Amino acid sequence: MLASGSRAVHSILPMPPIVPPASPVVPVIAIDGPTASGKGTIAQRVAAALGFHYLDSGAIYRVAALAALEAGLDPGQAEAVAALARTLRPEFAAGSIRLGGRDITEAIRAEPVGNAASRIAVHPEVRQALFELQRGFRQPPGLVADGRDMGSVVFPDAQLKVFLTASPEARAARRHKQLIEKGIPANISTLARDLRERDARDMQRAAAPLVAVQGARQLDSSSLDIDQVVERVLGWYRAG
Repeated sequence: MLASGSRAVHSILPMPPIVPPASPVVPVIAIDGPTASGKGTIAQRVAAALGFHYLDSGAIYRVAALAALEAGLDPGQAEAVAALARTLRPEFAAGSIRLGGRDITEAIRAEPVGNAASRIAVHPEVRQALFELQRGFRQPPGLVADGRDMGSVVFPDAQLKVFLTASPEARAARRHKQLIEKGIPANISTLARDLRERDARDMQRAAAPLVAVQGARQLDSSSLDIDQVVERVLGWYRAG
């Protein structure tokens, strides 16, 4: 079974400036999937193997969610959250994420922040505010991006699109192991319920719903380990 890799950000390169989308000759591997499917770990490993840049799009939404919560905003306040999101300038470097000079690497991984990120992600206004920020990561020699709409919306011309999933039970077990290792108490049943609810929100939202787009390679990692999944993705990419 795929182990729960830490969503460490040591492989995230410094935040590039917001620039127009790069030429399509800059290859992109888009790895989409539900929460705790292992896409972050896989994307980082694939990026390292190819020497590509790495984008954790979920981290950007979590940064926005954390900022909104700390500002006292409800995730349902679309316009207010979008306005705040436009002002954010997170820094990704040296294995940490900083906002306003403060290290928020661990803070954005808290479950309440993850749930809030899922809620603000349903708003088209918020997604547009963060859209160009994500596209700015597309720089030579290539990019591996993980998220929920990387292949469908952000990088629709990606050379390889992967939809990575696993059963809710397998994902809950991974998340439980990850939290316990960090000393955070967690209940598998509660985690599984939260994952199902988050899946439903992500798949049913009007703006960029979580879907396996046409042409995406679908891969269920429930019974696979990390190395097996990484080799499968690399094999697909190298085969063209």
